[in-house]
Amino acid sequence: MIKSMTGFGRGKYENEGRTYTVEIKSVNHKYSDINVRLPRFLNSVEDKIRKRVAEVISRGKIDIFVSFENYSSKGTTIRINKELAKEYIKELKSLAEEADLRFDLSVIDVSKFPEILKLEDEDNDELIGQEVMIALDDALEKFVSMREVEGQKLVEDIERRIYLIQDKVNEVTKFSSTLVEEYMTRLQTRVNELLAPGTVDETRLMQEIVIFSDKSSIEEELTRLKSHISQFLELIKQSSPIGKKIDFLIQEINREVNTIGSKANSLDITNKVIEIKTEVENIREQIQNIE
Repeated sequence: MIKSMTGFGRGKYENEGRTYTVEIKSVNHKYSDINVRLPRFLNSVEDKIRKRVAEVISRGKIDIFVSFENYSSKGTTIRINKELAKEYIKELKSLAEEADLRFDLSVIDVSKFPEILKLEDEDNDELIGQEVMIALDDALEKFVSMREVEGQKLVEDIERRIYLIQDKVNEVTKFSSTLVEEYMTRLQTRVNELLAPGTVDETRLMQEIVIFSDKSSIEEELTRLKSHISQFLELIKQSSPIGKKIDFLIQEINREVNTIGSKANSLDITNKVIEIKTEVENIREQIQNIE
C-alpha cells in the first residue's frame, strides 16, 4: 500500500515501575532523515532504534522522541560518598566546638549536603534496550497505520485527477485529427481572397500544407503522453515506495503537455492544455508527500 510521508504514532510500555514512551512524527523529505532524541543513558540503543525505523520507513524527515520514567531498582543505583560525608561531619563538629554550639546532626541532614548522594546508571543495557524497543514497535505500528490511511487518500485524489487528464488528452486527440484539414480550408480561402482565380500555384500550396502539418503534428507527443498516463496508473497500484518514480513520471507528462501546447496551432487544444497543466500541477503537489 502507498504511504504518505506525514504521520504520527505514540507507543508506551510499562514493566515493574519502568515506563517507556516513544513518539514518532514525520513530514515529507527528499531522502531519509532520522533524528532520535532520548535520555543520555539510553544512548546505547540509539543505533538499534535507527535501524528498526529504517527497516519500516524509506523516506521522510522522521523525528523520534523517547522518554523514560524509572521507579524500579533496575537501571539506576544510589551511591553514597562516605569520605565526603565524614569531612562534612568533621568540619561541622569543629565549627560547633569553636563557636560553642550544640552539635546536633543526623544522617538525614548529612545526606542533603551537596555531592553526598548520587544516582548512577547500572549496567542494564540489554534489559532497558529490549523494553524500549517494545514501545518503539508499538509507536511504529500506529505511525505506519496513519501513513497508510493518509496515503490511500492521496492515491484516491491523484487517481481522480489523472483520469481527468486522460479524458482531456482524448479530447485533444480528436481536435488534432482535424488540424490539417482546417488549415487547408483556411489557407485555400485566404489565397482565393488575395489572388485572382486560376493564378494559385497548387504545388506551392501543397508544400505549405505539408510544412504546417509537420510543424503542428502532435501525434508522437500524444502517443508518449498516453503511455506515461498508463504507466502512472499502474505505478500507483504498487505497494513498494514509489515517490521518486512517480515524481519522475509526472515530470515527463508535464514535458509532453508543454510540447503539445507549443506546437498545436489551435485554440481548442490550447485551452485543453491549460486545463491539463492545472491538474498536473495539483498532482505534483500531492506526490511530494508520497513515500
